[in-house]
Amino acid sequence: MSQANRPLEGITVVSLEHAIAAPFCTRQLADLGARVIKIERPGVGDFARGYDTRVHGLSSHFVWTNRSKESLTLNLKDEEGKRIIDQLLQEADVLVQNLAPGAAAGLGLSAAVLQEKHPRLIVCDISGYGEDGPYRDKKAYDLLIQSEAGFLSVTGTRDEVVKAGCSIADIAAGMYAYSNILAALIKRGRDGRGSHIDLSMLEALTEWMSFPLYYAYQGAGAPQRSGAEHATIYPYGPFAAGDGKTVMLGLQNEREWKVFCEVVLEDAALAGDARFSSNSRRHEHRDVLRQLILDMFAGMTAEQVVARLDRAQIANAHVNGMDELWQHPQLAARQRWAEVDTPAGKVAALLPPGANDSYDYRMDPIPALGEHTDAILGGLGYDAAAIATLRERGAV
Repeated sequence: MSQANRPLEGITVVSLEHAIAAPFCTRQLADLGARVIKIERPGVGDFARGYDTRVHGLSSHFVWTNRSKESLTLNLKDEEGKRIIDQLLQEADVLVQNLAPGAAAGLGLSAAVLQEKHPRLIVCDISGYGEDGPYRDKKAYDLLIQSEAGFLSVTGTRDEVVKAGCSIADIAAGMYAYSNILAALIKRGRDGRGSHIDLSMLEALTEWMSFPLYYAYQGAGAPQRSGAEHATIYPYGPFAAGDGKTVMLGLQNEREWKVFCEVVLEDAALAGDARFSSNSRRHEHRDVLRQLILDMFAGMTAEQVVARLDRAQIANAHVNGMDELWQHPQLAARQRWAEVDTPAGKVAALLPPGANDSYDYRMDPIPALGEHTDAILGGLGYDAAAIATLRERGAV
């Protein structure tokens, strides 16, 4: 398949990005063929570069969100730096930024200013709370948004709140920014005009919280924290087997409950027990039912439990750790792993979800800090001597 078939070939994205939300958004755009120019602070770069050193000395977060990009170091407070970004934006299709509240505007890069100068430009501002309202100027990090959006109130055990194990507020914001940009590109193809996208992490994660919101509609009780179990459906969660391993299983309806009793628990009469005659009754008596299930599973290995669940066509899963996920047989069978180059050598990388039969995803290297500065400036007409002068004074 030709790379010319990638949907975003010919689209240029300039990104003033750090951490996760904006870099994750722009990496999706790069996967589809867009040219992404990542602007970083000279000598320092995206602070996510320093989060850890787990991938051959590179940061796990940075490796995840920054492949297929060009790194340009640029001091946006320097007059020449301002001229350079203006030149880049003259030819760009999209600007993405998630700087601190008010920082982009302070640099003369507000959507209002940019769209007057570049009417076809799509400007996507990603922030914690949005560009107006009483929380506009508050700093926001992933865990803080998980807290503000009520996520912590429904996640954890009955005794303790627990955050998500990955940056879900950043991921949600990044994916909504990505989809909004794609929509804006389609719109521009129809009317020739750019768009301003004001995307907040709070609104992105609140959308994901809509089930518990509606469950608690008009003051009704919210879902209770229930660890890894489902808050309202039972049995649906983790159960220990006799070999110390854990199996995750889930029932969705009364037909499955009947089969579960007959095939998995080998107790057909249990299906008619009044305590368990509906999901709401099973939820009410979940502690009693949980013990019945654990007593049966205690004499079996996890694989025996899974085999019996499969025979009954009851949904189930292994409770995998990271080692098991790296080696997952389904991902291997579907050839979902590729390799990308980094400044420290090749690393494995998951292909983007969604195999498309008309193009291959772009899986280009993860850039070193400022790796493409000279090439980008050369393309703007700067010669080697001029670039050296800019570097000496800290402009790039």
